[in-house]
Amino acid sequence: METLNLPDEKGHFAQYGGLFVAETLMHAITQLKDAYDKYKNDPDFLAEFHYELKHFVGRPSPIYHAKRWSEELGGAQIWFKREDLNHTGAHKINNCIGQILLARRMGKTRIIAETGAGMHGVATATVAARYGLECVVYMGAEDVRRQAANVHRMKLLGAKVVPVESGSKTLKDALNDAMRDWVANVDNTFYIIGTVAGPHPYPMMVRDFQQVIGQECIAQMQEFVGRQPDYVVAAVGGGSNAMGIFYPYIPQADVKLCGVEAGGEGIDTPRHSASINAGQVGVLHGNRTYVMQDADGQVQETHSISAGLDYPGVGPEHAWLHDTGRASYEVINDDEALQAFQDCCRLEGIIPALESSHALAYAAKLAPSLAKDKIILVNVSGRGDKDMHTVAQHLDLAL
Repeated sequence: METLNLPDEKGHFAQYGGLFVAETLMHAITQLKDAYDKYKNDPDFLAEFHYELKHFVGRPSPIYHAKRWSEELGGAQIWFKREDLNHTGAHKINNCIGQILLARRMGKTRIIAETGAGMHGVATATVAARYGLECVVYMGAEDVRRQAANVHRMKLLGAKVVPVESGSKTLKDALNDAMRDWVANVDNTFYIIGTVAGPHPYPMMVRDFQQVIGQECIAQMQEFVGRQPDYVVAAVGGGSNAMGIFYPYIPQADVKLCGVEAGGEGIDTPRHSASINAGQVGVLHGNRTYVMQDADGQVQETHSISAGLDYPGVGPEHAWLHDTGRASYEVINDDEALQAFQDCCRLEGIIPALESSHALAYAAKLAPSLAKDKIILVNVSGRGDKDMHTVAQHLDLAL
């Protein structure tokens, strides 16, 4: 697989990333890193990975010109990368295919995962069913409540869903419990992490499996538009969909990369999930990155209307991209994301995930400030079926 120079051998993106885990996990981490180093450029592994992406996931996902929305906004042309059309309805399946193929080669028989919005849990349960492996998914009790449809999907796919009642009962706490499970069951268990966070080699490995998104975009934009976009925009929680589309564009200096964090009720309030814009450098879930924490270094509770962005940290490569200036990171609040969600439905006939709606909202703010010949490419990371109940509650809709 194509790679740039980072991370280094120890998993560092400058000061970010690395490996901060209990000694009891070091053997499992070393085993994982050795296996990934062995297989990441193996022709048979890559052939099986791309076969599954084509015939099971349904790749390549198309790009789409949002003509009506672009015309209404009156500025730049907005294009979508349609990850919502993947099997299971989001980008998460790309990474899960890669990791479960690795798990099988390592002889693991049990798969665990954490999930927030539920899409990573569904994707993990899907690939576990595809290959006949036991699957346990940890999910914050609050997310179990607001993502009930995805909980049902995971159970139908044969996974055991474990509600996590500790802390804020969201993604952070689900990841904590999944880590504890891994420590206790390292011999037979493979932990499929859903984002570009966690201890090395996860941020690198998840990015490498997700970069198919940006690779396809480069070919598709050239074919259908004749050039690359001026801006690439993606929502950032942990940051896997954003890294997936950003990574192949990093060498193209004339393409601006814009990550969009969840501003919740505003970053001047405690109710947001904007780790880069309002956090400080710290250690979370095995890596050093930007973390939402108080003056004593305690991780703060987060908020977003989107369960998938409700995380108090961000992938270390995003922290590095921010510090170097290669990518900018903007903030979109709940109400702005809800408006973009409705506009996309009404004008384009596409129901986006609330995560993706944050990226769409920023694109809608940016487009009118640009000339009509400029192009904004937005990663529509998932579809919004899972968010119908949340949207109905906030808009007082009767479903």
